Amino acid sequence: AVCSMGNSTSRLYSVLAKTLSSGAVSQHQDCLEQLDSAQLDPIDPKDLLEECQIVLQKRPPRFQRNFVNLKKNTGSNHRPIRVMQWNILAQALGEGKDNFVQCPMEALKWEERKCLILEEILAYKPDILCLQEVDHYFDTFEPLLSRLGYQCTFFPKPWSPCLDVEHNNGPDGCAMFFLKERFELVSSANIRLTAMKLKTNQVAIAQTLKCRETGRLFCIAVTHLKAHTGWERFRSAQGCDLLQNLKNITQGAKIPLIVCGDFNAEPTEEVYREFSNSSLNLNSAYKLLSPDGQTEPPYTTWKIRPSGECRHTLDYIWYSQHALNVNSALGLLTEEQIGPNRLPSFNYPSDHLSLVCDFSFNQDPDRLL
Repeated sequence: AVCSMGNSTSRLYSVLAKTLSSGAVSQHQDCLEQLDSAQLDPIDPKDLLEECQIVLQKRPPRFQRNFVNLKKNTGSNHRPIRVMQWNILAQALGEGKDNFVQCPMEALKWEERKCLILEEILAYKPDILCLQEVDHYFDTFEPLLSRLGYQCTFFPKPWSPCLDVEHNNGPDGCAMFFLKERFELVSSANIRLTAMKLKTNQVAIAQTLKCRETGRLFCIAVTHLKAHTGWERFRSAQGCDLLQNLKNITQGAKIPLIVCGDFNAEPTEEVYREFSNSSLNLNSAYKLLSPDGQTEPPYTTWKIRPSGECRHTLDYIWYSQHALNVNSALGLLTEEQIGPNRLPSFNYPSDHLSLVCDFSFNQDPDRLL
C-alpha cells in the first residue's frame, strides 16, 4: 500500500507522493489514519529535502537569501529561537481566484509548488513556523511536519473563500508548528477575531510555550487580518481584539510575546500604530534591517493582477522588546531576484515573502519566569 513507510529513499518518495497528492481532505483520511496508527518513524529532513529537489529538478534553483546579524553579543550561551512567518498562498486561491496575470498556471501546479514551499521551510529549519492561507494542512503539512518533530495546530477560517473554488481542498486558515524537542506546550487558544462586537472570518492561534533549555515561558501567536482597501477600520478593530486577547494570555506582558502575521496593512495604517504603541511593548523585528532601525522593508509582497502591480509591506514579526533580542533576520529578495513578472513564479511559490528571525531571551534576572 502507498501509505506504508520504509527507510529507503524510494519508499519515502512513494509516501511523499501520496501524502502530498492534491484533492479533498476526505480522500486522504484513510491514509492519514493508517499513518497515525502505525506510529511511523520520523522523516530525516535531508531525505525529504532531497525528494523535493528531485520533483523540482526542472525548475530554477532557489533564490539565495542571507541572514543579517543584528546583535553581535547576546550574552547568552543558549541556542536562539528561529521563528518563520509566511503566507504561503492558498492553492485554491492561487489557481482559482487571485488571477496572477504574469504567472503561468504551470508554475502554480500543487504537485511542484508544495515542494517549493517545503524546500523553503527545510532550508531555514525554523524552531517555530507560523503560516497563513494553509488549505493543505491535513494532507500535506500536518502529516509531514509532525514526522519532522513538530507539534501542529490548525485553525481554519469559518467562511474560507477557498470553499467557493471548484475542486477546493477545504478551508484555508492559520497554522502553527513548533519543535517538540525544544518546547513544551503550556496552553493553546484558538481565537476568532471580533470587530465592532461582531465575530469575523479572521482567526488567530496563540500558544504559550516553555523553552526546555532555558525554562523560560513565552507566547507565540499567528494571525491573518482582513484584506482589501476600504477595510482599514475593520482591521484596526480586529487588531484591538487580538491585542486584548494577548494581554490576557501574557498576563499583561509578564510573559514575552512574538506575533507573526499577514496584517494586510501597510505601516501607515491604524492597526500598525496600535501594535507599535501597545502596552505589550512590541517592536517590529524587520524594522531592524533598515539603516535607522525605524523603517519597515519596502515590500513583503509583490504581484501583478489585472488591476495592476501590487507592491506592499503587509507581513510582520512583532516581539516583546523588553524581554527578547533579535539576533538576526533573513534578508528579503531583491527586485532583480523577483524579476519583472513578480510573484509567484517558477522560482518562488507564494506572492508573499517568508520572514525569518532568530530570537534570544534578555538575560535580565528580573524577567525570568
